[in-house]
Amino acid sequence: PGGFPRPGTPPRPPPRPRGRGGRGGGGGAPPPTAVRLAAEGRAVAVLDLDEAACGETVKKITEAGGRAVAIGCDVSDSAQVDAAVARVVAELGAPTILVNNAGVLRDNLLFKMSESDWDTVMNVHLKGAFLMARACQKHMVDAGFGRIVSLSSSSALGNRGQLNYSAVKAGLQGFTKTLAKELGKFGVTANAVAPGFIVTDMTAATAERIGMSFEDFQTAMAGQIPVQRVGRPDDVANAIAFFTGDGAGFVSGQVMYVAGGPLN
Repeated sequence: PGGFPRPGTPPRPPPRPRGRGGRGGGGGAPPPTAVRLAAEGRAVAVLDLDEAACGETVKKITEAGGRAVAIGCDVSDSAQVDAAVARVVAELGAPTILVNNAGVLRDNLLFKMSESDWDTVMNVHLKGAFLMARACQKHMVDAGFGRIVSLSSSSALGNRGQLNYSAVKAGLQGFTKTLAKELGKFGVTANAVAPGFIVTDMTAATAERIGMSFEDFQTAMAGQIPVQRVGRPDDVANAIAFFTGDGAGFVSGQVMYVAGGPLN
């Protein structure tokens, strides 16, 4: 699925190095972000559909002397989002930094894509970001300070086999720019990070699906990237850390492509 060749078909160049998201605080690129923000003195709530999946991230933070809590939450469900934010307030204090990074993939070509494939991706990425931002913004406005960072993707520029994913990642860029205009006067900034090819479990699964070893897949992708290497989760964490820092108060409504070079 997803426009990639099946094993055994004649070889063709690998797909362009578009981005792949993580599923939440327990998988994909987000754990280094949580650890990085905790190292900067932030108390971190790590949300994932599976609360247990956040355990290692929380353990790593607390063992280093930081404060963190794992919270199970389906970000596409408003009741669960409100309950999760209430827990954050009770256990860590009012949230003034939000990183919208929950994501799933349901790749397929248009004629094969089901309504469920479309709705699932829309609900997790776009509706989830809306519900989380809506639930957290009051606390940011009350504090006179806030940072909202949403994970877009280089797939926002279009990527074969990712109609749903490309659409939501492009949508998150418009979402970000609108939040920046609405919330700026309250001391709240909104920015987006758009990764290119990042080494995660999801990109490893893509390599397996197209019948390549992950090592060969990374080598092929690196050859298409100007800096001649693939991205690492820490590269994404560095960008998020910048946007959430005190020094980024005059940067809002921006999209930073973390892709190793220009994409077009």
